[in-house]
Amino acid sequence: MWTKVLSLLVAISIITSCATVPVTGRKQLDLVSSDEIIQQSAVEYKHVLDSSRLSNNAEQVAMIKRVGSRIQGAVENYMAQKGLSGELKGFNWEFNLIQDDKTVNAWCMPGGKVAFYTGILPICQDETGVAIVMGHEVAHAIANHGRERMSEAMLANGLLSGLSVAVGQNPTLTQRLLLQSVGIGANLGMLKFSREDESEADHIGLIFMTIAGYDPDQAPIFWKRMEAKSGGQAPPEFLSTHPADATRIKDIEKWIPEAKTYQKK
Repeated sequence: MWTKVLSLLVAISIITSCATVPVTGRKQLDLVSSDEIIQQSAVEYKHVLDSSRLSNNAEQVAMIKRVGSRIQGAVENYMAQKGLSGELKGFNWEFNLIQDDKTVNAWCMPGGKVAFYTGILPICQDETGVAIVMGHEVAHAIANHGRERMSEAMLANGLLSGLSVAVGQNPTLTQRLLLQSVGIGANLGMLKFSREDESEADHIGLIFMTIAGYDPDQAPIFWKRMEAKSGGQAPPEFLSTHPADATRIKDIEKWIPEAKTYQKK
């Protein structure tokens, strides 16, 4: 009896808790409010920065912040034109460069909290390369992939009372789920961004970088460099759940004409 009731409650939660991804229109699970996950993400972002060494390379730091500002402007412009500015409520953008040459990675938490690791910069090579990565990572936040993963994780762990309640019930588990949901940490398992999410971020990010004034034709070239980085070995953390390189490049080339419609005339 109680099993049937619980199953019914879960089914109702899933049916009534759906959101729509900007740009692609895909429906996604939404059991966590944006306010909750943005607030918790800000706390965890500070923890990451406090436990890391920020780069003191003034030129590289300035480039990360400059590209970030341009991508932020592109996002805000796009969302305003689509009547979706409300989706950015609570965003307090930050762009930081962490000194770690062994980590080939970058990420963006819900709320616009971005971190790059110096290990990815040689593959980026230049500002356009940074913009490709920045657009992709920011796209994860705009598409609410972290919230979607967190919702799925909470559902799987029987945490259906909201994020703030879950923090009170099991703070350690909730913190771990949050970090894993936004792609931080090891052994992420099912909570890593899915290949569908990664492809969606490629698509949306390509549009954002183009609106920001960067050349979308450089995106396939960057991903070929990233493919070469793996050299047939285990891929860098940044590629851990990404689509096969040939598939990704083919898809990006398919999306470039659409992205170019956003170029300034």
